[in-house]
Amino acid sequence: MRFEDLDVWKRSARLSAEVYKHFARAKDFGFKDQITRSSLSISSNIAEGFERKSNKEFINFLSYARGSSGELRSQIYIGIEIQYIDSRLGKKWVSETEEISRMLTGLMKARAARLD
Repeated sequence: MRFEDLDVWKRSARLSAEVYKHFARAKDFGFKDQITRSSLSISSNIAEGFERKSNKEFINFLSYARGSSGELRSQIYIGIEIQYIDSRLGKKWVSETEEISRMLTGLMKARAARLD
């Protein structure tokens, strides 16, 4: 198996691409940089942890990815409030980050069971 085969990686990479495309022409470089980096961090941490080959390290990186998912969700709420993100699109992204977080939690629990 490869990290590219994980549904949670696919979904987080797709979400990151959507965020990058949405903010491609944004003038607020501070907000753009922060929201794109947090979106990119989710799939990147999944990939990095997977490549470490140790369950303990993988779980640690999945935890980082879950934190980045929460960070992204917070930034989406702010983006909606300041009208950088349409409410309907923002709600879709919030829902996706919530699902990604649940998937990461499930994967962390499954990997932790292998440590016992």
